[in-house]
Amino acid sequence: MIVVPPQIGHRGAAGLAPENTLAALRAAARAGAAMVEIDVRLSADGRPVLFHDDDLDRTTNGTGPVAALTRAALAMLDAGSWFGPAFAGEPIPTLEQALTLCLELGLAVNIEIKPAAGYEVETARVALSVAASLWPDDRPPPLVTSFSSEALKTAREIVPDWSRGLLVGAVPSDWHAQTQELGCAVLVADQAELDRSIIGAIGAAGMTLLVYTLNDRERMRMLWRDGIAAICTDYPSSS
Repeated sequence: MIVVPPQIGHRGAAGLAPENTLAALRAAARAGAAMVEIDVRLSADGRPVLFHDDDLDRTTNGTGPVAALTRAALAMLDAGSWFGPAFAGEPIPTLEQALTLCLELGLAVNIEIKPAAGYEVETARVALSVAASLWPDDRPPPLVTSFSSEALKTAREIVPDWSRGLLVGAVPSDWHAQTQELGCAVLVADQAELDRSIIGAIGAAGMTLLVYTLNDRERMRMLWRDGIAAICTDYPSSS
């Protein structure tokens, strides 16, 4: 069973700094996080970058699909001003930049493969090849998660020794069969869709259960008592 810290910074620390930026990774480290989750997708020229949405509109001054712009064009966008004036000009980082900073900060990493439709295999192949070339053998390897079964199958080929996690909303009735087929040691579920019985069943099967995205401390404590392994939160801390 993979060992994860009880709190994982969501998109770095999405409540403290603009999500999926280097500023968010630094904010997570300052807050005491031991691990961060980041979303990775491809630019038009096949470079892995940190970005959650398919489109640029919500968190940058750009418009349209991320996949329509080259890495150079994405680097010119402002991914920070939407969050606050202190972050004006914060760029969209590459996966290389993000992992390099995580290593400097001593942060463990959960890489979520967030592909554009039809690019599940390519996104996983490119992103994980880059990650494998950068991540040192003497550090605990990243956890790879995705909603895409094709991305997780590719992860098994590219980095077979890295733990994998299947992302779901509500836990499906065939969760055990799906995770077994994909060789996943981790199930990552929407915290709002869980109850004590399903938490117990997942734990009894020897699976590590992570939940997203939770910022209420009392709900966190309740789910920890029920047996989940970790919380993905916008406000990570060491406590």
